[in-house]
Amino acid sequence: MEWQILEQYGPMLLRGFGLTIMCWLLGTVFSMALGLLIALAQRHGPTPLRWLLQAYIEVIRGTPFLVQLFVLYYGGPLVGLRLDAVPAGLLGLTIYGSPYFAEIFRSGFRAVPIGQIEAARAIGMPEHVIIRRVLLPVALVSALPALVNFSIILTKETVILSIITVPELMYQVQRMSTETFRYLEANLVLALFFWLLVETISRFGRKLETRITHYLIERP
Repeated sequence: MEWQILEQYGPMLLRGFGLTIMCWLLGTVFSMALGLLIALAQRHGPTPLRWLLQAYIEVIRGTPFLVQLFVLYYGGPLVGLRLDAVPAGLLGLTIYGSPYFAEIFRSGFRAVPIGQIEAARAIGMPEHVIIRRVLLPVALVSALPALVNFSIILTKETVILSIITVPELMYQVQRMSTETFRYLEANLVLALFFWLLVETISRFGRKLETRITHYLIERP
């Protein structure tokens, strides 16, 4: 194996890895926020809205991310939506991830004891305060492992963004492989970078779960 080529392509790979992290981070934040709004709307919204959101969830979960990305990037201009590769990739990750996060939040809401919600209503607590102080804290503890797990899954979905020429890590690895014909070294680097990213997310998730649990136990 000729590892010397990494000296030449190292900066390019690091730039691609940085863009991968940015796309994953923003895509996760946006899709998690949208998923939370969807879950809350399904819980508290009118029936027609619930049906519409459920249809959205089923359509997005039932189609591959690659197809969604193609439709968004190449089909968007047909309806006046013209996006560069990176914004299209971020929007695609947001759309793709939001139904899964919505289902995770929904299962977390179901884990909240109904007695706590009824007690909050009995003392006259407004619904938005119940959501903020009762529903969300307990639901987040229950849903946190699943949230972290799906965030890890989204890291691997970022490689598909290379299809629409987002210059993230996979795109740079493919460029390196094409120019040098050293496929083994390129893909080992790809695997190493993603392993480091996934391991970092996993450790952060475990620490966050421990801290939130201790906070809920210790708070008055």
